[in-house]
Amino acid sequence: ALAADDARPAVHLLARPGEITAEELALVTGGTEAPYSPYGVHLEPGGGDVGELDAVAEGLAIVQDEVSQLVALALTRAPLLGADAGRWLDLCAGPGGKSVLLGSLLALDGGRLDAVEHSEHRADLGRRPTDGLPVDVHTADGREAPLPDAAYDRVLVDAPCTGLGALRRRPEARWRRRPDDVAALAKLQRELLTAALRHVRPGGVVAYITCSPHLAETHGVLRPVLRRHSDVEQLDAR
Repeated sequence: ALAADDARPAVHLLARPGEITAEELALVTGGTEAPYSPYGVHLEPGGGDVGELDAVAEGLAIVQDEVSQLVALALTRAPLLGADAGRWLDLCAGPGGKSVLLGSLLALDGGRLDAVEHSEHRADLGRRPTDGLPVDVHTADGREAPLPDAAYDRVLVDAPCTGLGALRRRPEARWRRRPDDVAALAKLQRELLTAALRHVRPGGVVAYITCSPHLAETHGVLRPVLRRHSDVEQLDAR
């Protein structure tokens, strides 16, 4: 894990479903189709400014790590109890990367995504790539978002975290993060996960995601929340 965090990262693209296929995107960018995500393309490091690629400039593709695509896709494919009415929620949307993928899939199959972001600036960033998609971006604290309870089929919680599993993308975190950051972040993560369970309907699915391998931010968050919600079944994410 430490060696991977020190490796020079390749650029990964998301071929927006309904706009371009991964095969077509690989051809026009000179990249290669991703091994796991059906919408992913890998570019070689040092290939120049990604924003100058026609497919990115025209909104056919966005920069998104393949693993980010996979966790969002896992949420969409997890089995539900009852029909999927296509009412989904992205509770920590950030600049909107996963909202683009979820919204694009809903545009194909019918449905609508509510995307919540606490920061007005990041919410505005999220509105740009989701323009034209069935996505409503709300500026609110995910713990107190003014959204209906027990209403969503699928809820994504891509929680704020230390980012210790993504240091190759954010090398400055080596100096910015401190051990005492973990407790406050874990508290926030538990509160966001609890809010997600409030918003999901009975029989729906919540995906809890961090880009940290720290046990306090993963199992340490899930265990106390699950203890308090004895009616919630934990799925095997593998």
